[in-house]
Amino acid sequence: QVQLVESGGGLVQAGGSLRLSCAASGRTFGSYTMGWFRQAPGKERDFVAAISWSGGSTSYTASAKGRFTISRDNAKNTVYLQMNSLKPEDTAVYYCAASETIATRAPQYDYWGQGTQVTVSS
Repeated sequence: QVQLVESGGGLVQAGGSLRLSCAASGRTFGSYTMGWFRQAPGKERDFVAAISWSGGSTSYTASAKGRFTISRDNAKNTVYLQMNSLKPEDTAVYYCAASETIATRAPQYDYWGQGTQVTVSS
């Protein structure tokens, strides 16, 4: 069992940056692929980024490449999402999730946090 708690969301102007954190409980955090997803009002939950258990492999959606960076610190049971050059279209609730497999689709993830709101003003 893994419990996830996101933090770091907020209101930022276009072009600004935010760093999201996701703190995990459970002794097996280091064995999970961790992912970030986002959901805007009226839209589906979309994949943003994922990182392998070791941190050696990452994956990003096209709109996040070059602007967002996912990282993890297994000693702190925490995964991060550094978001730079934010755009109004990045506005959404951001969720972190844990999967036992290398995954980029929401149904492949077993555990979810409660989400943190990111709002980017133009």
